[in-house]
Amino acid sequence: MLRSTSLDRVRSDAEPFDFAVIGGGATGLGIAVDAASRGHRVALFEQADFAKGTSSRSTKLVHGGVRYLRQGNVSLVLEALRERGRLAHNAPHLVRDLEFVIPTYAWWEGPFYGIGMKVYDGLAGKLGFGPSRHLNREETIALLPTIEREHLTGGVIYHDGQFDDARLAVNLAQTAEALGAAMLNYCRCTGLVKERGVIAGVEIRDEETGEEFTVRARAVINATGVFVDAVRRMDEAAAVEMVAVSQGIHIVLPRSFLPGETALMVPKTADGRVLFAVPWHGCVVVGTTDTALPSPSLEPRALDEERDFVMEHARRHLANDPTDADVLSIFAGQRPLVRAGGGKTAALSRDHTIVGSASGLVTITGGKWTTYRRMAEDAVNRAEIVAGIETRPCATAELPIHGATHETTCEENLRPYGADAAALADLLKSEPRWMEPLHPALPYQRGEVAWHARHEMARTVEDVLARRTRALLLNARAAIEAAPIVARLLAAELGRDAPWEHAQVAAFTALARGYVFTDPASRAAPVAQHG
Repeated sequence: MLRSTSLDRVRSDAEPFDFAVIGGGATGLGIAVDAASRGHRVALFEQADFAKGTSSRSTKLVHGGVRYLRQGNVSLVLEALRERGRLAHNAPHLVRDLEFVIPTYAWWEGPFYGIGMKVYDGLAGKLGFGPSRHLNREETIALLPTIEREHLTGGVIYHDGQFDDARLAVNLAQTAEALGAAMLNYCRCTGLVKERGVIAGVEIRDEETGEEFTVRARAVINATGVFVDAVRRMDEAAAVEMVAVSQGIHIVLPRSFLPGETALMVPKTADGRVLFAVPWHGCVVVGTTDTALPSPSLEPRALDEERDFVMEHARRHLANDPTDADVLSIFAGQRPLVRAGGGKTAALSRDHTIVGSASGLVTITGGKWTTYRRMAEDAVNRAEIVAGIETRPCATAELPIHGATHETTCEENLRPYGADAAALADLLKSEPRWMEPLHPALPYQRGEVAWHARHEMARTVEDVLARRTRALLLNARAAIEAAPIVARLLAAELGRDAPWEHAQVAAFTALARGYVFTDPASRAAPVAQHG
């Protein structure tokens, strides 16, 4: 992907695009892929980097949602399980089968959870990853050797999916571009263009240069997640808020706290949520919470009560109690939940919702990563009608996503690149210095930064360390120490000067301190952004 090519296109193309998509998270990227695969002309604009917000801060699971089954939302679970199977087929380099164990500590828990997981298996049908079954105490300990053993009676094992969210987002952007879409990060929508009361395009500001320009489109799709209400108010100042913001946080621990390849699932915590401890990229991700917040943030921070909650439950269920010093990173994300009469965010709808305004703005919000493809299909179906253009069938149910391959590479750090791994390996070998590690505590090589700049539209040190690699989430301190090297490599690729390097290191360091569990900056006020 070349940002300059997409910029030139949207600035100079005299013919209106069929769709202008605002938002470069899972939903917006999925819409761009869907619309472009139908042959429509598409331009996507993201105010920061692709998946900068919620879409890079998930629990890293592609799942049906066991908790939603308990709530009786069978239709949501059924749809998510179907989409889970499709995503595993379309992006096999990023999605894998993961075993989960629900430990039981009372005689009734085994049958209770066992029946629920059999229903889960049945809903998955032929797209299931594997059957659930009961475990005795010894089998449970063998799979979860660091589980709390006092009063342990056994467990229930089931299968779900795991993925790398930000890497999938990058691959979706690449897929959309290959299909003809113009994909742009760091381009903020500052306003909507109207003709005779009907939306006819968007006003865009290039955040790198400050240049402003107009992009005409037959329909505009607002896919900005927790920020959809801000865009809706560009259309109608008095628009009633439709999103309630719910925050979830995760802590990242060394793999020693949960060795092996099996995840832990706690089916009910004090706030009624499920809690996961999931092996991921050589670490363990533990979360999440469900905290109502008054407003959205592009760079949210964990609240003290959330930190205490996750640490308390980690200590309650792991035999070796993690201390604050053990935490490698802490990160927060915000869910766009559709308001449905108020109440706690845990009870609000996880379904996606599409609404149209009188002027033709199409807004989609809600949902989750697992169902992004179906959300995109529904949004494009609606936008075709609004745009008054030819309706065409969705083509994404079996569309391979960029990088899709069933082949595996020996180098673990190259596996998330999928089919690109061979070309990246050749690039790494082309210069000896590019084979060197970014940092002794991180599984990445210096030449990957060049790849990110040349092929994945990385523009900042944060893009590389937070989303092209997952260094910031895996080890925040190591990521801070690696920042000067990344800045130097990226500056060489992008033609930047020494002051740019210094500014990038300073900006990333300030941001990354908020991911260090014991650093006061991690409790700092979030960065509120809109649009």
